[in-house]
Amino acid sequence: MVKIAMTGGIACGKSLLSSYLRDLGVETLDADDVVHALVPAEERRRLAKVVFADASARRALEARLHPLVRERIRAWFAEGGSAPKVAIIPLLFEVHWEADYDIISCVVSSREKQIERMTALRGYTREEAEARLAAQMDVSEKAAKSQYVIRNDGSAAELRAEAEKFVSWLAQQQHGALFPKRRI
Repeated sequence: MVKIAMTGGIACGKSLLSSYLRDLGVETLDADDVVHALVPAEERRRLAKVVFADASARRALEARLHPLVRERIRAWFAEGGSAPKVAIIPLLFEVHWEADYDIISCVVSSREKQIERMTALRGYTREEAEARLAAQMDVSEKAAKSQYVIRNDGSAAELRAEAEKFVSWLAQQQHGALFPKRRI
């Protein structure tokens, strides 16, 4: 099975894009969902305040969680199936997992759009949003290391169109092998 990863920055639209991919017949597994299954919501909120303010605490937590997340994603790919699979891994390059994947795509948004989304939709202060952005590799660096880049500074409809283009591109890359019984 071709292993496909999608990365991107916080508030770039990976979750919405993932839902569009599922609508188009692609299976997705989000590394954040794996973490949510491992760490209860109340503990995640408490930890977030600490780890985004303390890099050493963040590294210690990641050292415990990342091997579990990586193993779950590997097991998911090993389950096989007839539909293409895309693992959504926000920190793909930061954790150096890129060698695990045949194709890497990246969802990017402008920094101001990311901050706007985090403050308006997630209730972060600008300072909290900036701290989260500072804790991750800049999306332009991720895009430069990816084979396919999806820009998301527009509407949901525009992102849906980008999802369709991506699925078509995947089919072209695999000469239809990812979608053997379905016309794109």
